[in-house]
Amino acid sequence: MSNTTNEINKVTGTIIRVSWKLIVYAVIVLAMYEGISRGYQFGHDIFYSSGMASKPGVDMRVTIGEGEKVADIGAALEKGGLIKDKFAFVIQSIFYDYGGSEHPVEAGTYILNNSMTSKEIILILREGAGDGKEGTEE
Repeated sequence: MSNTTNEINKVTGTIIRVSWKLIVYAVIVLAMYEGISRGYQFGHDIFYSSGMASKPGVDMRVTIGEGEKVADIGAALEKGGLIKDKFAFVIQSIFYDYGGSEHPVEAGTYILNNSMTSKEIILILREGAGDGKEGTEE
């Protein structure tokens, strides 16, 4: 091989290595941006929850069975369109002591509104349906 061919191969190799590094850095920056954006949104959902609809909203009956876990309730509420994120609901339930020893999950039928915040929903569920009566909106 001639000197010119070796020089061309070195330059080409350098360009390819630099290009791969730029691609890897771009992917890392995009992944970090996406992670930070989703993390911020998740934190916002936990600490500043809002209703899924504007007032007056729509009343919905939610039935909680015996022995249901908070995660199952959160999944049902998310599926029913009452909350935005079931994982944020589970974390909020820890903050508001719902499903713990002092305020266990009580079976019953509750009337909830899709304009209620997840905090309001948790507080209603904490009160319990009591004697099979339906919960009321505050």
